Amino acid sequence: MLLNMLCLTALPATMVFAEKAQTTTNAQVNSSTSVAGSIQKPDLNLKSAVLIEPTTGQVLLSMNADEPLPPASMTKMMTEYIVAEQVKQGKLKWTDKVTVGENAAKTIGSRIFLAQGDVHTVKELYIAMAVGSANDATVALAERVAGSEQEFVKLMNETAKQMGMKTAYFINATGLDKKDMPAKFQPDTDKEDVMSAMDAAILGLHIVKDHPDYAQFTAIQSYKFRERDKAPIVNYNWMLEANKNIPNFKAYAYPGLDGLKTGHTQNAGNCFTGTAVRNGMRLISVVMGADSEAHRFTETKKVLDFGFDNFEVKQVVPGKSKVQGLDSVPVKKGVETSVGVVTDGDVSFIVPKGSDVKGVQFKTQLEPADKLVAPIEKGTKVGTITYTYKAAGMDKAQTKTVNLVTSEEVEKGSWIRLFFRAIGEMFSDLFDGIKNLF
Repeated sequence: MLLNMLCLTALPATMVFAEKAQTTTNAQVNSSTSVAGSIQKPDLNLKSAVLIEPTTGQVLLSMNADEPLPPASMTKMMTEYIVAEQVKQGKLKWTDKVTVGENAAKTIGSRIFLAQGDVHTVKELYIAMAVGSANDATVALAERVAGSEQEFVKLMNETAKQMGMKTAYFINATGLDKKDMPAKFQPDTDKEDVMSAMDAAILGLHIVKDHPDYAQFTAIQSYKFRERDKAPIVNYNWMLEANKNIPNFKAYAYPGLDGLKTGHTQNAGNCFTGTAVRNGMRLISVVMGADSEAHRFTETKKVLDFGFDNFEVKQVVPGKSKVQGLDSVPVKKGVETSVGVVTDGDVSFIVPKGSDVKGVQFKTQLEPADKLVAPIEKGTKVGTITYTYKAAGMDKAQTKTVNLVTSEEVEKGSWIRLFFRAIGEMFSDLFDGIKNLF
């Protein structure tokens, strides 16, 4: 009865809202439609584009976003992610030495001209990959992680599935067309690297969420790989905010932009996955199939401006909040017979700027009562609560589910306490039964 009473209850209009983004735990993106609705979208000259807000996973703009296309060097975002994961998990260190093999040494395209037998650290090669899009450095890292590039490719495709990427398929670690790979190391397949704009955005979301220090690499403007090199590697990302004082790039520099990855091949055209933060809100954009280097950045500016000019993230429920109508849940065999309940995280939605967030509804789902048996620790999950909100001017309702947890611990009651409580409950039930006879 309590559960039914709580279902689809509107939040009180007096709830206080704040501009604070929530960190999601599942990093899911609803790719079926843009939520921009009636807001005027920019005119884009691209094969594909998408814009998402990563903390809510909401899609703000979608143009042919689910079509698998050649991603060129945006493929390297997956290599970057996996290598960073290896370091995060302690399987690899930034200071580990990598010996360059034949495959890496013979890899063409953007490169730092590694020779077979060269030795460099993981970090040095990672910077060359992230900043200079070096194919040879990328292959060397892939072989260091998995033994061979093709074994690493298996890991790439497995990771793509785990992330929920629906169209992504990789044949190498770099994004090169198969014909441009060293002949000896070409895979036995007629497939090529493909990835939709939506999948690239999902990948970017995971980089931002799982490796929030990514900008220590992606925001590097230039990097001298070897002391003997006459010139440093220059970042292909002209939109870095730090480029605002660089004559050749200042026309493209974008406030708050610190990543992520460019890409270009003849088949792919010019591509770019970008991310920028403004007033505490981060957005991730993807453009694919631009007709020039400059065009991929001017189109990205249109996409990001659309997001920052029209939307904001508003907090609907702060973390550790009580739920209207659900102050506590019953506990068995405890010193207390009930325990308080709160949300375990905050809830935010992305809304058109200036919107009043009203009409948010929620539905709770509680664990079976017999599972709540003392002793119970503070923070024990007792159920979930799903919030739903449909913003005016947006196509689709947004939903967010967080756990309901106990707000305090409950110790197990002594046998004497439980004995007398049982007697009291027995007499109470007996009295109620007699009362109902009349």
